[in-house]
Amino acid sequence: MEGILNRLNEQFHISFTDEQRALLLGLPYSEEQKQVLQEVIDVAVSEIGLNHITVESILLKEAAESEVAAVFDVQVTTIIQGLKRVDELYKVNTSLETENFRKLLLALAEDIRVVLIIIAERVALMRRLNKQEDSERRQQIARETSFLYAPLAHRLGLYTIKTELEDLSLKFTEYDVYKSIAHTLNETKKHRDAYIAAFIAPLKTQLEQMGFRFSIKGRTKSIHSIYQKMKKQNTTIDHIYDLFAIRIILDSAPEKEKAECWQVYSVIADLYQPNPKRLRDWLSIPKSNGYESLHTTVLGPENKWVEVQIRTRRMDEVAEKGVAAHWKYKGGQSEAGMDEFLKGVREMLESDTVESKDAIDDFRLNFYDQEVFAFTPNGDLHKLPKGATVLDFAFAIHSGLGCRCVGGKIGSRNVPMKHILHNGDQVEILSSPTQRPSRAWLSFVCTSKAKNKIRQALKELEFKDAAEGKELLERRFKNWKLDNDEGKISQIANKLGYKSVNNFYQALSQGREDILHVREVYQDMFCKEPAAEAPAVVSAENYVAPVSNNSIGAQDELVIDQNLKNVDYKLAKCCNPIYGDEIFGFVSISNGIKIHRKDCPNAPQLKEQYGYRIVPARWSGKAQGQYYPITLQVVGNDDIGIVTNITSLINKESGVLLRTISIDSHDGLFEGHITLLVSDLAQLEQIKHKITTVKGVKHIHRV
Repeated sequence: MEGILNRLNEQFHISFTDEQRALLLGLPYSEEQKQVLQEVIDVAVSEIGLNHITVESILLKEAAESEVAAVFDVQVTTIIQGLKRVDELYKVNTSLETENFRKLLLALAEDIRVVLIIIAERVALMRRLNKQEDSERRQQIARETSFLYAPLAHRLGLYTIKTELEDLSLKFTEYDVYKSIAHTLNETKKHRDAYIAAFIAPLKTQLEQMGFRFSIKGRTKSIHSIYQKMKKQNTTIDHIYDLFAIRIILDSAPEKEKAECWQVYSVIADLYQPNPKRLRDWLSIPKSNGYESLHTTVLGPENKWVEVQIRTRRMDEVAEKGVAAHWKYKGGQSEAGMDEFLKGVREMLESDTVESKDAIDDFRLNFYDQEVFAFTPNGDLHKLPKGATVLDFAFAIHSGLGCRCVGGKIGSRNVPMKHILHNGDQVEILSSPTQRPSRAWLSFVCTSKAKNKIRQALKELEFKDAAEGKELLERRFKNWKLDNDEGKISQIANKLGYKSVNNFYQALSQGREDILHVREVYQDMFCKEPAAEAPAVVSAENYVAPVSNNSIGAQDELVIDQNLKNVDYKLAKCCNPIYGDEIFGFVSISNGIKIHRKDCPNAPQLKEQYGYRIVPARWSGKAQGQYYPITLQVVGNDDIGIVTNITSLINKESGVLLRTISIDSHDGLFEGHITLLVSDLAQLEQIKHKITTVKGVKHIHRV
């Protein structure tokens, strides 16, 4: 350790007090561990540009935090805590090959230097990975590096490190491929350098004669990048024509940038034949991430295709410094906030000023302060908002599990449903088949999914309880020979203090209201009153009695047309039957007969629980000028053009009226609900068929 401290003082001018040296010299590092520490420090300081705080943290990672806090800056303790939390993360059985894992790692690392240190540690590990005798372990480390550390380095703008990590990962996972590509590049290097010089020479002369101020550079693609192209194009390296690219960077005034870029393009097009299919104009319309450049591919000497990138100094700086980060430019997914945050970190790291390097001392990674990452016992990772509880986590796994949740277990400790989760928690959900959601749950969940599912479950329970309570009342009243009149039931509910009849039915089902007490109230209110005369016209209310007494036989049939007299019927809104649908009638208590489609979602329940109210029905004929509302659900590719095409098709269809259309898009797909007015089933099937022919439509069905 003495040698490391002396070297730090000589090479990086990092010195320590007597107390600090004493603590460092007392750490029980082996010679091999000291060598590793030196390699990590070299990467962190020389290649990343970190300062003495980081070096001290690397050296003291295994020291007791109390001893460190006594003689070192508090920031050192914070970084060491972050490094230890990241180490704990690896003990969780989870996949490293996920975007969420990267985010969790960043969230656990409160100080950005923690992430930079583990990148430095990984670089040192990969450089000596050939010393690892266990081939399976080598493979695992290389895969982790490819999926986790290389993307992290890339996001931080550490492009040289990112490229090295990718190439080393390929070397240990696909050694034969790596060796073959490296051998080919080495054999062709002299020829490639000569080719680039020959390609640039006439171009450079022409641009200088035109008075441009510029620089030209050629770069060979990394082995990893070349291999990715070989896989994508399903070819060999001999058929990869863009092994290198030429970049022309102009020193242009802001008002002349675009014009001069196009002037340079015209010079290139005069010298070399361009491929029109490979022209990429991000000058006129920059990419959504701010990237600006003009790319062309031309046929150079020896009939070889060469990619040329034309941009100004400003555009190059924007592209290089993170606004249009290279990893995102290549097609990765991003978040605007993450880009801005990492851009700031990158600028701090790249600056040579003492002030900028010291500024990172106070920099904290707080972008993910609004998110919490937690694991299932199987290692599956879930992202939740800050403040999420065990119950939120249960609903994130599955709605059914959330509804049955009674608590959770974190480690060996049982916690209640309202326990707030922390980053890295491994949560086991405890459930009971008898558990029922409560309205009180809404007060301590914070995810929209949990809230929506709880509300939905409460409504379903209320509906179920109300239906059971109503059925109980009807059965008892029938046994007692009492008139189960909806109006009277409403008055009873009001008399007993319920805000609605449904609340009254729920109380009966849940046992909060005694059915015998209800009978007493009924008798007190109605049994002494004279019976009303039967109306001359059969109403929906009076239509119930004969149905209940089986006066309508199985052979009777309700014929639906405009000439139906003395019977109150309506088309059910749950399934919206139209002329041509197979239908049946359902005798309700107060709304006459409801006409349902035979494939109505509610049909099985109605037939099972209220079979004595089912009335056979059919259409007698089509009425002129009659329109029926129907709703279609359409799923397709998320493209504004597809919606335009669908609405245009409907508007052109004779006899079909478009009432409403609502669109919701997610994961590259859109889901639309379209309400139409049609005259019959045949017309509906015709319009459905036409919509399926619209390009991009994947699925359509009637709701």
